[in-house]
Amino acid sequence: MTTKAEQAYQILKERIMQGSFGPGHRIVIDQLGREHGISSVPWRESLRRLEAEGWVEIIPNVGAVVKTFDTDSWQRTMRLLARIEGLAAALAAPELAPEEIAELRALNKEMSTALTNYDVARFGTLNRTFHEYLSDRCGDPHLTHLVHNEWTRLDMVRRSAFWYAPGRALASIAEHEGILDLIEGGADVDVIEASMRRHQLSTLEAISRHDAELAAEGATTR
Repeated sequence: MTTKAEQAYQILKERIMQGSFGPGHRIVIDQLGREHGISSVPWRESLRRLEAEGWVEIIPNVGAVVKTFDTDSWQRTMRLLARIEGLAAALAAPELAPEEIAELRALNKEMSTALTNYDVARFGTLNRTFHEYLSDRCGDPHLTHLVHNEWTRLDMVRRSAFWYAPGRALASIAEHEGILDLIEGGADVDVIEASMRRHQLSTLEAISRHDAELAAEGATTR
C-alpha cells in the first residue's frame, strides 16, 4: 500500500518535472493539503526527500522552493550524464535489435530536419528521446531511472537559462551516427561507452567555451 508520504512525493515530483512548479516556485503545504486531502506531515517528509535529491531548497522563514539551476548545476549534470549514459549505452549495445538501431537512425534524421527548420524545441525533444531510448534498453532499471532523472534536471536548467553553442547541434547529430555505427558494427563495449561519454563532454566543452567567449565580449564592450 502506498503511504501518504509517497503519494505526496509523487505529486510534487510530477509537478516539478512537468514544469507546473518551475524554478523558484514556492511550495505551499497548506494549499496542497486542502487540494489533495493529505496532512502536513507527509508533505514535509516528501519535501525533505526532494531536498536530499536536489530538486527543492528549504529556506528558513520562507519554506520550500523549487531549485533554480545555474551554470554550475548544468555542468555537474552534464558530467554525470556523460558517465552514466556511457555505461547505459555500453550495456544496451549488445541488446539492440536491427530494427531498434533503425529507429534510432530515424530519430537522428528527424533531429536534422528540425535543425533545418530552425525548430530548436523539437530538436531538443528528439535529442532527449534518442538518449533515453538507448538507456531504456540497458537492462538496468536503476540506471535507466538515473538517466531519466538527470535529463529532467537538464530540462529544468534549460528553462532557467538558454545555452547555445554555434555548430554544436550539427556535430551532435554526426556523433549520434558514429555511436550507432559502433553499435551496429559490434564494437567493443568499452569503445561504445567512451564514445558516448565523449559525446556528452563535447557538448559541455562547446557550450562552456561559447559562454566564456560571450562573457569576454561583454566585458570588452563595457
